[in-house]
Amino acid sequence: MDEIEVGLRFARLALENGEAQEARRRYTELLTDTSLTGLAQLRQEAEYGCALATEACGDRAEAIRLLKGLRADTERPMTVEWQVAVAVALCRCHRDEGELGEAVRVGEALLGGTSRPAWTDALIELGSTLLSVYRTRGDLLRARNFASELLSAAELLGTPRALVAASWNAAFVAQETGRGEEGMSLLERAMAIQSENGGDPRNLARLRVAYATMIVRTRATDVEAGRDLLLRALRELGESSASVLDKARCNIELARAELALGRPREAVQHARTADDMLRESKGEHWADANLVQGQALLVLHEDEEAAAALGNASESFDPAPMRRRAQNWMTVAEAYDRLHDHDQSIIAAQKALACVGL
Repeated sequence: MDEIEVGLRFARLALENGEAQEARRRYTELLTDTSLTGLAQLRQEAEYGCALATEACGDRAEAIRLLKGLRADTERPMTVEWQVAVAVALCRCHRDEGELGEAVRVGEALLGGTSRPAWTDALIELGSTLLSVYRTRGDLLRARNFASELLSAAELLGTPRALVAASWNAAFVAQETGRGEEGMSLLERAMAIQSENGGDPRNLARLRVAYATMIVRTRATDVEAGRDLLLRALRELGESSASVLDKARCNIELARAELALGRPREAVQHARTADDMLRESKGEHWADANLVQGQALLVLHEDEEAAAALGNASESFDPAPMRRRAQNWMTVAEAYDRLHDHDQSIIAAQKALACVGL
């Protein structure tokens, strides 16, 4: 028992310190130890930790398999707290894989029924993850209503964990429904609460990325401050249990900030870093990395490389929700127009129109 608990502790520390590969190796070694067979709680902890480490390594498909295995194990029933923790991770992994329908099913299985349990910190976090899925797939009416419900529930609970979780994704719903300053206020509040109360370094770094992203998108005069925050967050992500995707997203937002500041060469560097991180999995985030890379290369008049990056981006638009896909195709259409490739520009514009039913 002592050896197993020490092993779990070292695996957790490795994950929290950003050593995802080492954490995955340690958890895997623990799971092959026959001593864990009769220790249900410790085995669950090891399997859950292994899933999080696998996600942090960028292998979300395997992380999903591990998390589903945990949920399906009827011989070792999980407590409600464990069920919610696994649901949060599974909902997040499905979302990041672009499997939005599956992500919604996981979240709504616990939150969407008529007999919803009383709100807790963990359920607010699950609700916030589900809210991000609604927003990602473009269901903004549902997202706005659910965001209000989450914020009210968090206010009643009054705990820092609940307030941060609810405010985080509600902020982006507000921004995408034309209430940018309200979104900024929600994120500023979340940042203040999280900074005062400490907590998971990964979440603080991810929240800093969200806050900086909102600054870059809504406050043109503060883009430099947003860029500095993103650079700080990138360092913090590297020292935490953040996933490859978390780091890639931060690099993509840094590329956008640098481009807005008129620094296309720096934008290309960050976009290429994200491109390298996501190349094996591809998907919509890889498309984002190539899209901003193509825009920056256009500014540098490196037209051949810009066209190659735009081509890469176009290959991976399909998994994205229709609203995002339409926006991306319009960006590509404008880029091809600048390249004087009017045929490709027209094709991209037609695809954008098709995404919105025109």
